[in-house]
Amino acid sequence: MVKAPRGEFAARKLRSERQRFRWKSAQYKRRVLKLDEKADPLEGSPQGRGIVLEKVGIEAKQPNSAIRKCVRVQLIKNGRQVTAFAPGEGAIGFIDEHDEVVIEGIGGAKGGSYGDLPGVRYKVTKVNGISLIELVKGRKEKPAR
Repeated sequence: MVKAPRGEFAARKLRSERQRFRWKSAQYKRRVLKLDEKADPLEGSPQGRGIVLEKVGIEAKQPNSAIRKCVRVQLIKNGRQVTAFAPGEGAIGFIDEHDEVVIEGIGGAKGGSYGDLPGVRYKVTKVNGISLIELVKGRKEKPAR
């Protein structure tokens, strides 16, 4: 059995081995090679603007039974299409096709989908520059474009 070097002049070897073995860690490798940013439609940014292509209803996963109101959004920065959830009762009524929306992550584990929404990783926060929550609560009105 070969032991790790422990001597007075072993620092260089210990350090270089530690650097080499860091690549065995999945988290280190993904972070350094920016793999998650490359796969992320928002490219690592917290929010993104996009144009609504269509409204879709997504069925909730078992054991829940509901049709969650979502929208298909085409991002402006890179043209990628994502599905975003419209949170709030009646919120989908304030979102029309060709509206400009701001989306952000929905807060699932490791940036994945949240709760009973399969494959939905984003939520709508603003519609045409007005907060969706304000619209749903009736504090603000949607501007006529």
